[in-house]
Amino acid sequence: MVQGPADALSLAREPLFQRGVALYRSGAFFECHEVLEDLWRPIRGPHRLFLQSVIHFAVAFYHLERGNRLGAGRQLRKGLRKLEHYLPLYEGVDTATFYGDGQVCLERILRGEAPEPPRLLVSFPS
Repeated sequence: MVQGPADALSLAREPLFQRGVALYRSGAFFECHEVLEDLWRPIRGPHRLFLQSVIHFAVAFYHLERGNRLGAGRQLRKGLRKLEHYLPLYEGVDTATFYGDGQVCLERILRGEAPEPPRLLVSFPS
């Protein structure tokens, strides 16, 4: 798991991250990718690669919606490779579930199926 105690930013408390998660959960994958990229651009350190992994997942399902299975598979593979460094939990995100669901989705995409997107389970602070 990637540790980042020096990072002052808590993603779970970041409004752009919360909005990106809500967009992902609602199936607005293109919009999710746009919002999370706005957060990702200025960030350095461990949060950057983690955000890229979530962005890849969103882009994969945007491609799948548009019938681009090859692009969906490529993006999902990239997301899985990056996400594996953040298991089993990162910044309130159940990365183990997200990763496991992503692997199942990739297998289904490769079989020519259209799977439901991986569950993005996040514990936001109150």
